[in-house]
Amino acid sequence: MSDALNYLLKTRPEAMSAYFSFLKKSETHLDTRTRDLISVITKVAVQTEGGFRQYLTRALRNGASPNEVIDALLMAFPVLGLAKIVWATEILLEMDIPEFRPDNLNAEPEWHDIASLEEVPQEEAAYFEKDGRHLFTWRKGEQIAVYDSRCPHQVTDIPHLSLAGTTLTCPKHQWAFDIESGECIAKGNRPLKRFEHKISNGRLLAHW
Repeated sequence: MSDALNYLLKTRPEAMSAYFSFLKKSETHLDTRTRDLISVITKVAVQTEGGFRQYLTRALRNGASPNEVIDALLMAFPVLGLAKIVWATEILLEMDIPEFRPDNLNAEPEWHDIASLEEVPQEEAAYFEKDGRHLFTWRKGEQIAVYDSRCPHQVTDIPHLSLAGTTLTCPKHQWAFDIESGECIAKGNRPLKRFEHKISNGRLLAHW
């Protein structure tokens, strides 16, 4: 929430509470994915980059596909106009979300070979780059976790240099994560995305 909204909430709580209550009631008959896509469009309409990144992340987290996001933007062409759609697309390209890459838009999830089991260290975070995606792993005994390097806040790609011990910190807004559990331990409230994995013929595979 912006500083301006926080200010209004403190100085005019009655008016602002009524406003937020209205917003909640107005979306009663919309499913979560539809609400998120509408929010994405509104952020593009006013060209609020932070809001666009945030609601785009939320839409993807709540089940919207990259194709649905692109279709929603193009369906809103009469209101947005080409310039704003191009503005949003440039941000998407800068974010470089793997799922939005042309080759991946219609790809079915599959198993990806990450590394040999010997390359995944015990009780130590490891960083891998496979098939256009960056990953972190944590292994303890027979238990292995495979995490997406993307911060769940605004899909920022967290570099391996942001790892200190067992704490991974996103450089953009300082969300911090415990690499052992994937849980967010500072700033935010959402965990790292964890990929399904399996061991086959001594190789670690992850599914996306």
